Amino acid sequence: MERQQILGLYQWSVGVCFRHPEKGAVLTTVISVIQPRVGGKEDVRACEECVIVLEQDRWVEARREGVAYRPGHAGEALY
Repeated sequence: MERQQILGLYQWSVGVCFRHPEKGAVLTTVISVIQPRVGGKEDVRACEECVIVLEQDRWVEARREGVAYRPGHAGEALY
């Protein structure tokens, strides 16, 4: 799939990327939700560049494990 096709699988809004907080508020998508010991659930957000890296990592892992790669699920386990 092309980069824009992959990015189109996600819903984007302004937020702070978990890998690049120094960028400040940029377009991000929720890739996970965590439950800290104190407080409520918190979204883990990733910017476009990070989503592409995470998708690439999932694709490589899927090939290595011999399972189907499903784009649009960055931050999730393969199975």
